[in-house]
Amino acid sequence: MKTELIVVGRTTDKHFEAGINDYASRIAHYMPFTIHVVPELRNTKSLTAEQQKTAEGEMLLKLLQPHDWVVLLDEHGQELRSVELAAWLERRRAAARRLVFIIGGPYGFSPDIYQRANEQLSLSRLTFSHQMVRLVFVEQIYRACTIIKGEPYHHE
Repeated sequence: MKTELIVVGRTTDKHFEAGINDYASRIAHYMPFTIHVVPELRNTKSLTAEQQKTAEGEMLLKLLQPHDWVVLLDEHGQELRSVELAAWLERRRAAARRLVFIIGGPYGFSPDIYQRANEQLSLSRLTFSHQMVRLVFVEQIYRACTIIKGEPYHHE
């Protein structure tokens, strides 16, 4: 099973980018994992938040395949502990051909993306920058992989 993280806009902070790349390369030892960056919209001053979400949603939908299991990282999603995420990931990896996680733009997701999604997960009730969410999320996926393999990275 392939796993992909789709994000809107590139990571501009070099420290976050280094951490994201480090964890992405670690994850690749456990499963095929890629990060796909959807370019940020340009000239957004004339667009409302809804128009921006719609335009981003159209770009995201073009990247999805009919058989994909799509998971949105969304503040209203289900919260899991790391051990629960590991069990969830193991179940999804066994059932899906391609598991796609999406981190949206600054205004969230369009209704079309919510409709296409199979699930929503939340990393926390706290609000994080989109760049920080990327780092936290890839670290959690790496942590889940080590839990699945019984490796000593995670301590309970």
